[in-house]
Amino acid sequence: QVQLVESGGDLVQPGGSLRLSCAASGSISSRYMMGWFRQVPGKQRELVAGITSGGSTNYADSVKGRFTISRDNAKNTLYLQMNSLKPEDTAVYYCHAAWISAYWGQGTQVTVSS
Repeated sequence: QVQLVESGGDLVQPGGSLRLSCAASGSISSRYMMGWFRQVPGKQRELVAGITSGGSTNYADSVKGRFTISRDNAKNTLYLQMNSLKPEDTAVYYCHAAWISAYWGQGTQVTVSS
């Protein structure tokens, strides 16, 4: 069983920055593909960024050049550095891990507003 706990969500002004963290515990392996998703009420959860076990990354077009995903396998932690935040980035952000099974965190709220 794998547990994922996100942290770092906050209220920030447009143009600001935040770093989200996802601490993984349990039977987590560096083989897991991990990612960040986000969801706003009434819309489907969407992929923001993903990272493979080998470190390859992919991003949604809407966040390319502004967000950076990274992982520290020694600490079993996933990160999302978010810069130049926009109001449309407001959402609940979820951590996801997948290999043989898939797991979700409980989410952390990011609000971008002046």
